[in-house]
Amino acid sequence: MPSLRTLVAIPVSLALLFAPLMAGSASSAEARDPLLSQFVTKGRAPAAALLDRDGEDDNVRYAAAGQGIARADRFRAGSITKTFIAAVVLQLAAEHRLSLSDTVERHLPGLLRGRGVDGRRITLRALLSHTGGLADFTTATRGAVPLTPLQAVRISLSLPSNRLGHYAYSSTDYVVLGMVIRQVTGHSYATEVRRRIITPLRLTGTSLPGVRTTLPSPHGRAYAADGSDVTELDPRVAGAAGELVTTLDDLDRFYAALLDGELLPPRWLREMLDTRAAHGAYGLGIFPVKLPCGITVWGHNGRIAGSYVRSAVSIGGRHVLTFRVNTTAIADPALEPALLAAEFCPRAK
Repeated sequence: MPSLRTLVAIPVSLALLFAPLMAGSASSAEARDPLLSQFVTKGRAPAAALLDRDGEDDNVRYAAAGQGIARADRFRAGSITKTFIAAVVLQLAAEHRLSLSDTVERHLPGLLRGRGVDGRRITLRALLSHTGGLADFTTATRGAVPLTPLQAVRISLSLPSNRLGHYAYSSTDYVVLGMVIRQVTGHSYATEVRRRIITPLRLTGTSLPGVRTTLPSPHGRAYAADGSDVTELDPRVAGAAGELVTTLDDLDRFYAALLDGELLPPRWLREMLDTRAAHGAYGLGIFPVKLPCGITVWGHNGRIAGSYVRSAVSIGGRHVLTFRVNTTAIADPALEPALLAAEFCPRAK
């Protein structure tokens, strides 16, 4: 998922990067519409939307392009679920109910054994940072086969493993973390996410649907790359690695609260933002992108059948952006870094 972070190196015209972003919600939304509309024209998405909150001027801006998309829509957020799971694990660490240096074997004895994988050597920190060496089960299922967590792990173990200590993005890591949360708390990861994050932050449009294949209302339609309707989807294709259903407002609220320290004590927020284990590519459930203007934003992206979502936030949570398209992927990969730069880089003097 976060491979798009490397796309910030793609040259973007100065006119695009530094187009004047006028204060005031109506004029600002209009200023961004031409760029957002490119997700429909160049990116070949049926529709696109963004919600930008800038605490510096207390401004909230919504913009949309295409038909059949609305600010209040519920949509699938894919791997953005990983940031929620990571926050729960770090809260449990802050409560001394687990340690990031714990091995998987300590909590789930015998689970990870085979094809170069040994749970006695893989720590929870390695799972959080995608450095544990587990193969990504979705490379075999293509994110289209509903699985139990144990089935996902078994598929992963049947695939060639990655090198322990080497960053390799794997949804299996977060499926295992979901299992650890249940083992430590006695509750499902969905229950703990609701109790610790969704309810306290009043994320009223956010849910972990379990086996529910339909989206809560209101919602639009979701389309695969070939144009087929994939609005109905079994969330077990992703589980703890990508089950979340949410809204633009809720994701902005979540990431702003996370980077503002509302969910984690300072020490544990620093742990989340520490990218050393993944050699700068990834923290713990979140990753940085350095924009052409030198500003670094944090966040995650999520891709699941019929939905691509990206949230980005500045340190301290003062400025946060979430955008989405109602299809699986964006045809033009240069559009995402261009949008992030246009939103977060200071305008040209």
